[in-house]
Amino acid sequence: INMKLNRIKEVLEEKGISQTWLAKKLDKSFSTVNSYVCNRSQPNLETLLEISKLLSVEMKDLISEPVDNK
Repeated sequence: INMKLNRIKEVLEEKGISQTWLAKKLDKSFSTVNSYVCNRSQPNLETLLEISKLLSVEMKDLISEPVDNK
């Protein structure tokens, strides 16, 4: 099952913001941010809050609901 736990990639694309920009703003490596974007790892709540502020979205908008395909 391919679980998408966050929507950071979608929000970045909607806003035309690069992962590189986000990594700089968060003072994290590109590979760290890329692993969030690709859902290989998840940011902690503090980081998620910071991302939501940087992207001007609600924190809940960065978290996707698991889709139940029955």
